[in-house]
Amino acid sequence: MSGNAHVRRVRDELARLAERAGRPLTLMEVCGTHTMAIHRHGLRSLLPDHVRLVSGPGCPVCVTSQGQIDQVVELARRPGVTVATFGDMVRVPGTDSSLERERAGGADVRVVYSSRDAVELAAATPPREVVFIAVGFETTLPTVAAALIEARRRGLRNLSILAAGKMIPPALDALLSSPDLRLDGLICPGHVSVVIGSRAYEPLVRRHGLPCVVAGFEPAEVLDAVAALVRQAADGRAEVENRYGAWVGPEGNRRALETMGRVFEPAPARWRGLGVIDGSGLALRTDWLDFDAARRFGLSERDVPEPLGCRCGDVLCGRIAPADCPLFDHRCAPETPIGPCMVSSEGSCAAAHRYGRR
Repeated sequence: MSGNAHVRRVRDELARLAERAGRPLTLMEVCGTHTMAIHRHGLRSLLPDHVRLVSGPGCPVCVTSQGQIDQVVELARRPGVTVATFGDMVRVPGTDSSLERERAGGADVRVVYSSRDAVELAAATPPREVVFIAVGFETTLPTVAAALIEARRRGLRNLSILAAGKMIPPALDALLSSPDLRLDGLICPGHVSVVIGSRAYEPLVRRHGLPCVVAGFEPAEVLDAVAALVRQAADGRAEVENRYGAWVGPEGNRRALETMGRVFEPAPARWRGLGVIDGSGLALRTDWLDFDAARRFGLSERDVPEPLGCRCGDVLCGRIAPADCPLFDHRCAPETPIGPCMVSSEGSCAAAHRYGRR
C-alpha cells in the first residue's frame, strides 16, 4: 500500500473511531520533532472536527527557564571563557541579551554539534575555559555523560558544563496534574523513548488514567498514533502502546541509562511554563562537581519572568496555540524573536509560523 493510500485509510478509520468515541478529544504530542512533522505535513487538516492536537513541552531549548538563559549570557561575558552550544541556543533572548548579541560584541561563542565537540575544543584551547551548555532531554544527556567521562580520562581541566538537562516523565506528570488542562491522550516522544523505554510511561497511565502511544515521525506513523489513542478512548481503555517497536523496547537503552546515571542524578529543575518540578532535572553527582560550571564560576539561577507579553509557557503546556499569543507574527517573528518557541527548530511557534498556512 502506498503512503498516500495508507494515510487515506487511517484518516477514514479515524473518522469512524472518533464517532464511536462520542465526545471531543484533545491529544497532546510531546516531542518537538512530532510538532514539526504535524505542521509540515498539515496533519491537523486530516483529523475529524472533534479530535484536536495540541503541542506539549517537548523542545528542550524552549523549556529552558529564562533565568538559565541569563546564566548562559553571563558565562559568555566572562573573560577567558568559550561558550560551546547547540545552534538553537544562540538566538534565544535572555532578559537583556543573547549569545548572538554577545558574540557580535566579541564573546567567544562556538556552535557545536555534539558534546564530544566541546571535549575536542577544550583539548585544542587549553588556556581558555570551555563551557558546554548541556541543554537536552534523556536523548542527549547520556552523550554528555560520556563526554565528561572522556574528558576526565584525558585529564582536561578547562572543560565544564552548565547542567540544564531535563527528564520528560516527571514533567508530564506535573502537566497532567494541572487542574486547568484536560487531555485525553499523549503521543510520546520516539527519540526519548529509545533511551528510557516504553515502560517509563506506565506510571502516568496508572496515575492519570490517560492513554499513551509511543510513535515514529513519518506522517503515517503520527496518524497511526492518533488513531491508536482515539481507539483507546472509544474502547474506554488507558494503556501504553509502543508503535515504534523497531527502535523502542520496553526497558530502553540500559547502557545509555547507566552512563547517564554514573555522572548525573535527579534534581529539581525549573521549566518554562511549569515552574520547579522535583526530580525532573539532572544535576552532576558529587564526584563530578569539578565539571560544574555554575559552581566553578559562582552562578546561581534566578526566577526570572518571561518577557512581557510572551506566552511561550502557555504554548508549551498546550493551554493556547501559538497564534493565540498576542506577540505571534507581530513583535515576535523568526527575525525578531521574543520567546524561545519562535527560535528553536523544534519550537511550536516556529513551526506554526513556517507551516501554519498549509
